[in-house]
Amino acid sequence: MENLVFSLNATVPIFLLMVLGFLFHKIGWIDDVFASKMNKFVFTVPLPVLVFEDLAEVDFRQAWDGKYVLFCFLVTIASILIATGISFIWRKKGIQGEFIQSSYRSSAALLGIAFIQNIYGSSHLAPLMIIGSVPLYNIMAVTVLELFKPGSKGLSKKTILKTLKGIATNPILIGIVTGIIWSLLRIPLGGILQKAVTSVGNIATPLGLMAMGATFDFKKAFGKLGPALAAAFMKLFGFAAIFLPLAVKMGYRDEQLVATLVMLGSATTVSCFVMAKNMGHEGVVSSSVIMLTTLLSAFSLTFWLWLLRSLGLI
Repeated sequence: MENLVFSLNATVPIFLLMVLGFLFHKIGWIDDVFASKMNKFVFTVPLPVLVFEDLAEVDFRQAWDGKYVLFCFLVTIASILIATGISFIWRKKGIQGEFIQSSYRSSAALLGIAFIQNIYGSSHLAPLMIIGSVPLYNIMAVTVLELFKPGSKGLSKKTILKTLKGIATNPILIGIVTGIIWSLLRIPLGGILQKAVTSVGNIATPLGLMAMGATFDFKKAFGKLGPALAAAFMKLFGFAAIFLPLAVKMGYRDEQLVATLVMLGSATTVSCFVMAKNMGHEGVVSSSVIMLTTLLSAFSLTFWLWLLRSLGLI
Protein backbone atom coordinates (compact mmCIF):
# COMPACT_ATOMS: atom_id res chain seq x y z
CA MET A 1 0.00 0.00 0.00
CA GLU A 2 2.88 2.36 0.84
CA ASN A 3 4.47 1.76 -2.58
CA LEU A 4 1.12 2.30 -4.28
CA VAL A 5 0.60 5.61 -2.45
CA PHE A 6 4.11 6.76 -3.39
CA SER A 7 3.64 5.79 -7.03
CA LEU A 8 0.32 7.59 -7.20
CA ASN A 9 1.88 10.68 -5.61
CA ALA A 10 4.66 10.55 -8.21
CA THR A 11 2.51 10.04 -11.30
CA VAL A 12 -0.99 11.48 -10.77
CA PRO A 13 0.25 15.11 -10.41
CA ILE A 14 2.07 14.71 -13.74
CA PHE A 15 -1.10 13.47 -15.42
CA LEU A 16 -3.09 16.31 -13.86
CA LEU A 17 -0.70 18.87 -15.40
CA MET A 18 -1.51 17.39 -18.82
CA VAL A 19 -5.22 17.68 -18.06
CA LEU A 20 -4.66 21.27 -16.91
CA GLY A 21 -3.00 22.14 -20.23
CA PHE A 22 -5.88 20.49 -22.09
CA LEU A 23 -8.44 22.51 -20.10
CA PHE A 24 -6.50 25.77 -20.59
CA HIS A 25 -6.59 25.13 -24.33
CA LYS A 26 -10.32 24.41 -24.27
CA ILE A 27 -11.15 27.67 -22.49
CA GLY A 28 -8.79 29.66 -24.72
CA TRP A 29 -6.03 30.55 -22.26
CA ILE A 30 -3.50 28.59 -24.33
CA ASP A 31 -3.93 28.70 -28.10
CA ASP A 32 -2.13 26.58 -30.69
CA VAL A 33 0.54 29.21 -31.39
CA PHE A 34 1.36 29.65 -27.70
CA ALA A 35 1.48 25.88 -27.15
CA SER A 36 3.86 25.50 -30.10
CA LYS A 37 6.16 28.20 -28.71
CA MET A 38 6.05 26.59 -25.27
CA ASN A 39 7.15 23.28 -26.81
CA LYS A 40 10.05 24.90 -28.64
CA PHE A 41 11.14 26.82 -25.54
CA VAL A 42 11.09 23.72 -23.31
CA PHE A 43 13.08 21.77 -25.90
CA THR A 44 15.68 24.54 -26.30
CA VAL A 45 16.26 25.78 -22.75
CA PRO A 46 14.75 24.09 -19.64
CA LEU A 47 15.16 20.44 -20.69
CA PRO A 48 18.87 20.79 -21.57
CA VAL A 49 19.43 22.67 -18.29
CA LEU A 50 17.62 19.90 -16.38
CA VAL A 51 19.76 17.07 -17.78
CA PHE A 52 22.90 19.20 -17.31
CA GLU A 53 22.11 19.62 -13.63
CA ASP A 54 21.37 15.90 -13.16
CA LEU A 55 24.78 14.92 -14.56
CA ALA A 56 26.86 17.84 -13.25
CA GLU A 57 26.05 16.91 -9.65
CA VAL A 58 27.13 13.25 -10.01
CA ASP A 59 30.63 12.35 -8.75
CA PHE A 60 31.60 9.91 -11.49
CA ARG A 61 34.93 8.90 -9.95
CA GLN A 62 33.41 7.80 -6.63
CA ALA A 63 30.19 6.22 -7.84
CA TRP A 64 31.44 4.56 -11.03
CA ASP A 65 30.50 0.91 -11.67
CA GLY A 66 31.48 0.18 -15.25
CA LYS A 67 29.86 -3.25 -15.40
CA TYR A 68 26.45 -1.95 -14.36
CA VAL A 69 26.66 1.09 -16.66
CA LEU A 70 27.54 -1.23 -19.57
CA PHE A 71 24.61 -3.48 -18.67
CA CYS A 72 22.20 -0.50 -18.76
CA PHE A 73 23.71 0.63 -22.06
CA LEU A 74 23.38 -2.78 -23.75
CA VAL A 75 19.85 -3.36 -22.45
CA THR A 76 18.83 0.06 -23.80
CA ILE A 77 20.26 -0.81 -27.22
CA ALA A 78 18.43 -4.15 -27.18
CA SER A 79 15.17 -2.40 -26.24
CA ILE A 80 15.55 0.05 -29.12
CA LEU A 81 16.19 -2.79 -31.58
CA ILE A 82 13.13 -4.70 -30.37
CA ALA A 83 10.95 -1.57 -30.61
CA THR A 84 12.29 -0.89 -34.11
CA GLY A 85 11.45 -4.41 -35.24
CA ILE A 86 7.89 -4.17 -33.89
CA SER A 87 7.40 -0.73 -35.48
CA PHE A 88 7.37 -2.22 -38.98
CA ILE A 89 3.86 -3.50 -38.25
CA TRP A 90 2.84 0.05 -39.20
CA ARG A 91 3.77 1.32 -42.64
CA LYS A 92 3.83 5.07 -41.95
CA LYS A 93 7.24 6.42 -40.98
CA GLY A 94 5.77 9.04 -38.68
CA ILE A 95 4.04 6.38 -36.59
CA GLN A 96 7.16 4.19 -36.61
CA GLY A 97 9.44 6.96 -35.34
CA GLU A 98 7.14 7.99 -32.52
CA PHE A 99 6.38 4.35 -31.63
CA ILE A 100 10.07 3.46 -31.30
CA GLN A 101 10.95 6.47 -29.17
CA SER A 102 7.94 6.30 -26.85
CA SER A 103 8.38 2.52 -26.39
CA TYR A 104 11.91 2.59 -24.98
CA ARG A 105 12.42 6.05 -23.50
CA SER A 106 11.70 6.21 -19.76
CA SER A 107 11.40 9.04 -17.25
CA ALA A 108 14.61 7.67 -15.75
CA ALA A 109 16.19 10.96 -14.75
CA LEU A 110 12.98 12.43 -13.34
CA LEU A 111 11.63 9.41 -11.44
CA GLY A 112 14.67 7.21 -10.88
CA ILE A 113 16.37 9.07 -8.04
CA ALA A 114 13.14 9.87 -6.16
CA PHE A 115 11.84 6.32 -6.51
CA ILE A 116 15.03 4.68 -5.19
CA GLN A 117 15.38 7.23 -2.38
CA ASN A 118 11.84 6.47 -1.23
CA ILE A 119 12.65 2.76 -0.89
CA TYR A 120 16.28 2.77 0.30
CA GLY A 121 16.85 6.26 1.67
CA SER A 122 19.63 6.94 -0.88
CA SER A 123 20.04 6.96 -4.64
CA HIS A 124 23.71 6.14 -5.16
CA LEU A 125 23.05 3.83 -8.13
CA ALA A 126 20.41 5.88 -9.92
CA PRO A 127 23.01 8.20 -11.54
CA LEU A 128 24.84 5.16 -12.93
CA MET A 129 21.63 3.94 -14.55
CA ILE A 130 21.12 7.45 -15.90
CA ILE A 131 24.65 7.55 -17.35
CA GLY A 132 24.17 4.17 -19.00
CA SER A 133 20.78 4.93 -20.52
CA VAL A 134 19.80 8.62 -20.72
CA PRO A 135 22.53 9.86 -23.12
CA LEU A 136 21.73 6.91 -25.39
CA TYR A 137 17.99 7.66 -25.05
CA ASN A 138 18.56 11.10 -26.49
CA ILE A 139 21.10 10.19 -29.16
CA MET A 140 18.89 7.41 -30.50
CA ALA A 141 15.75 9.55 -30.21
CA VAL A 142 17.28 12.18 -32.47
CA THR A 143 18.47 9.49 -34.89
CA VAL A 144 15.17 7.59 -34.96
CA LEU A 145 13.00 10.70 -35.31
CA GLU A 146 15.19 11.98 -38.14
CA LEU A 147 15.35 8.69 -40.05
CA PHE A 148 11.63 7.94 -39.64
CA LYS A 149 10.45 11.49 -40.26
CA PRO A 150 7.44 11.72 -42.61
CA GLY A 151 8.78 12.17 -46.12
CA SER A 152 12.27 10.91 -45.24
CA LYS A 153 13.84 8.92 -48.07
CA GLY A 154 15.98 6.64 -45.91
CA LEU A 155 19.70 6.47 -45.37
CA SER A 156 20.91 8.66 -48.20
CA LYS A 157 24.11 10.64 -47.76
CA LYS A 158 22.08 13.79 -47.29
CA THR A 159 19.93 12.09 -44.61
CA ILE A 160 23.00 10.79 -42.76
CA LEU A 161 24.66 14.20 -42.77
CA LYS A 162 21.44 15.88 -41.67
CA THR A 163 21.02 13.31 -38.91
CA LEU A 164 24.59 13.86 -37.69
CA LYS A 165 24.02 17.60 -37.75
CA GLY A 166 20.77 17.17 -35.83
CA ILE A 167 22.56 15.06 -33.21
CA ALA A 168 25.46 17.51 -32.86
CA THR A 169 23.20 20.53 -32.47
CA ASN A 170 20.49 18.89 -30.34
CA PRO A 171 20.07 21.09 -27.22
CA ILE A 172 19.43 18.12 -24.92
CA LEU A 173 22.59 16.33 -26.06
CA ILE A 174 24.57 19.53 -25.59
CA GLY A 175 23.22 19.66 -22.03
CA ILE A 176 24.30 16.04 -21.42
CA VAL A 177 27.85 16.53 -22.76
CA THR A 178 28.26 19.76 -20.82
CA GLY A 179 27.03 18.09 -17.62
CA ILE A 180 29.45 15.16 -17.96
CA ILE A 181 32.41 17.49 -18.63
CA TRP A 182 31.37 19.69 -15.72
CA SER A 183 31.31 16.67 -13.40
CA LEU A 184 34.65 15.28 -14.59
CA LEU A 185 36.34 18.66 -14.09
CA ARG A 186 34.80 18.83 -10.60
CA ILE A 187 33.62 22.38 -11.09
CA PRO A 188 31.47 23.37 -8.12
CA LEU A 189 27.83 24.09 -8.86
CA GLY A 190 26.64 26.13 -5.92
CA GLY A 191 25.38 29.46 -4.70
CA ILE A 192 23.79 31.79 -7.21
CA LEU A 193 24.60 29.52 -10.18
CA GLN A 194 23.01 26.51 -8.49
CA LYS A 195 19.81 28.42 -7.75
CA ALA A 196 19.59 29.77 -11.29
CA VAL A 197 20.19 26.37 -12.91
CA THR A 198 17.69 24.66 -10.60
CA SER A 199 15.05 27.33 -11.20
CA VAL A 200 15.33 27.05 -14.98
CA GLY A 201 15.42 23.23 -14.92
CA ASN A 202 12.39 23.03 -12.64
CA ILE A 203 10.09 24.65 -15.21
CA ALA A 204 10.85 22.03 -17.88
CA THR A 205 8.43 19.36 -16.71
CA PRO A 206 5.36 21.50 -15.85
CA LEU A 207 5.64 23.61 -18.99
CA GLY A 208 6.25 20.58 -21.19
CA LEU A 209 3.32 18.68 -19.69
CA MET A 210 0.89 21.58 -20.04
CA ALA A 211 2.01 22.22 -23.61
CA MET A 212 1.48 18.55 -24.39
CA GLY A 213 -1.99 18.60 -22.84
CA ALA A 214 -2.86 21.75 -24.77
CA THR A 215 -2.07 20.08 -28.09
CA PHE A 216 -3.63 16.72 -27.27
CA ASP A 217 -6.39 15.73 -29.71
CA PHE A 218 -8.66 12.90 -28.52
CA LYS A 219 -10.00 12.22 -32.01
CA LYS A 220 -6.51 11.79 -33.46
CA ALA A 221 -5.42 9.79 -30.41
CA PHE A 222 -8.21 7.26 -30.79
CA GLY A 223 -7.42 7.12 -34.49
CA LYS A 224 -3.93 5.85 -33.59
CA LEU A 225 -4.88 3.88 -30.51
CA GLY A 226 -3.29 0.66 -31.82
CA PRO A 227 0.35 1.81 -31.87
CA ALA A 228 -0.16 3.82 -28.66
CA LEU A 229 -1.47 0.81 -26.73
CA ALA A 230 1.29 -1.43 -28.12
CA ALA A 231 3.99 1.08 -27.15
CA ALA A 232 2.48 1.55 -23.68
CA PHE A 233 2.44 -2.23 -23.10
CA MET A 234 6.09 -2.56 -24.14
CA LYS A 235 7.05 0.38 -21.93
CA LEU A 236 5.30 -0.79 -18.78
CA PHE A 237 5.52 -4.58 -19.06
CA GLY A 238 7.29 -5.91 -22.16
CA PHE A 239 10.88 -4.78 -21.62
CA ALA A 240 10.75 -5.41 -17.87
CA ALA A 241 9.51 -8.96 -18.47
CA ILE A 242 12.37 -9.57 -20.91
CA PHE A 243 15.31 -7.96 -19.11
CA LEU A 244 14.59 -8.08 -15.35
CA PRO A 245 15.21 -11.87 -15.28
CA LEU A 246 18.54 -11.20 -17.03
CA ALA A 247 19.44 -8.61 -14.39
CA VAL A 248 18.59 -11.10 -11.63
CA LYS A 249 20.68 -13.79 -13.34
CA MET A 250 23.64 -11.40 -13.44
CA GLY A 251 23.37 -10.96 -9.68
CA TYR A 252 21.84 -7.51 -9.42
CA ARG A 253 19.73 -6.94 -6.31
CA ASP A 254 18.15 -4.15 -4.25
CA GLU A 255 19.07 -0.65 -5.53
CA GLN A 256 20.55 -1.95 -8.78
CA LEU A 257 17.44 -3.98 -9.52
CA VAL A 258 15.08 -1.11 -8.68
CA ALA A 259 17.14 1.28 -10.84
CA THR A 260 16.90 -1.26 -13.67
CA LEU A 261 13.14 -1.48 -13.17
CA VAL A 262 12.81 2.30 -13.40
CA MET A 263 14.89 2.28 -16.58
CA LEU A 264 12.77 -0.44 -18.18
CA GLY A 265 9.27 0.11 -16.83
CA SER A 266 8.65 3.70 -15.78
CA ALA A 267 6.39 6.07 -17.71
CA THR A 268 7.48 7.45 -21.07
CA THR A 269 9.18 10.81 -20.58
CA VAL A 270 7.40 13.99 -21.67
CA SER A 271 10.46 15.02 -23.69
CA CYS A 272 9.43 12.36 -26.25
CA PHE A 273 6.52 14.55 -27.24
CA VAL A 274 8.60 17.74 -27.17
CA MET A 275 11.30 16.22 -29.40
CA ALA A 276 8.79 14.61 -31.78
CA LYS A 277 6.94 17.90 -32.33
CA ASN A 278 10.16 19.84 -32.82
CA MET A 279 11.54 17.35 -35.34
CA GLY A 280 8.64 17.34 -37.79
CA HIS A 281 6.38 14.63 -36.33
CA GLU A 282 2.70 14.95 -35.48
CA GLY A 283 3.19 14.01 -31.82
CA VAL A 284 -0.15 12.20 -31.46
CA VAL A 285 1.31 8.75 -30.77
CA SER A 286 3.88 10.23 -28.38
CA SER A 287 1.33 12.21 -26.35
CA SER A 288 -1.04 9.22 -26.22
CA VAL A 289 1.70 6.90 -24.93
CA ILE A 290 2.85 9.45 -22.36
CA MET A 291 -0.67 9.89 -21.02
CA LEU A 292 -1.34 6.13 -20.93
CA THR A 293 1.96 5.20 -19.27
CA THR A 294 1.80 8.09 -16.81
CA LEU A 295 -1.69 7.08 -15.73
CA LEU A 296 -0.94 3.35 -15.50
CA SER A 297 2.70 3.30 -14.33
CA ALA A 298 1.73 3.76 -10.69
CA PHE A 299 0.02 0.37 -10.85
CA SER A 300 2.52 -1.40 -13.11
CA LEU A 301 5.54 -0.30 -11.04
CA THR A 302 3.75 -1.35 -7.87
CA PHE A 303 3.12 -4.76 -9.43
CA TRP A 304 6.80 -5.19 -10.34
CA LEU A 305 7.93 -4.07 -6.88
CA TRP A 306 5.52 -6.48 -5.24
CA LEU A 307 6.80 -9.30 -7.45
CA LEU A 308 10.48 -8.55 -6.79
CA ARG A 309 9.89 -8.22 -3.05
CA SER A 310 7.87 -11.46 -2.97
CA LEU A 311 10.82 -13.22 -4.60
CA GLY A 312 13.21 -11.78 -2.00
CA LEU A 313 15.18 -9.79 -4.59
CA ILE A 314 14.70 -6.32 -3.09
